[in-house]
Amino acid sequence: MPSSSLTPLLAFVAVVALIPIALWLLRRSGYAGAGQDGLMRTVSSLALSPSQRVVVVELGQGATARWLVLGVTNESINCLTQLDAPAEVPAALRTPQAHTVNQLIAKWRSGRGPADGGAANE
Repeated sequence: MPSSSLTPLLAFVAVVALIPIALWLLRRSGYAGAGQDGLMRTVSSLALSPSQRVVVVELGQGATARWLVLGVTNESINCLTQLDAPAEVPAALRTPQAHTVNQLIAKWRSGRGPADGGAANE
C-alpha cells in the first residue's frame, strides 16, 4: 500500500504550504501588530550609516498623537525628542525612500550615474 505511506508526506507539504498563507492573512487582518490604523506607526526613517538610523514613530491617534524621534543603533534605541504630531503629514515625509530611488533611476537612465559624479562624461 504505497498510497498510505504517501499520505503523511502530503499532509506535511500541505501544512508547510499553508504557513505563509496564514501569516499573510494574519498581517492583513491587523492582529500581527500595530498596523496603519493602530496606535503606533513608523512615519519616516533615515539611515545615517549601516548601523545607525533616525526613526520617527507616531504614538496615538488624532489630537493626542505624539511623534518620537528615535536614534536606533545595533545596541540601543534612544529617544532624541518628542513632538506633537502635525494634523497632516507632509507628502515628502511619507515615502522619502521611494522619491530618492526614483531620482536615482532617472539619473541612471539619463546616463548620469553615481560612478561619474552625477554628470555625463565629455
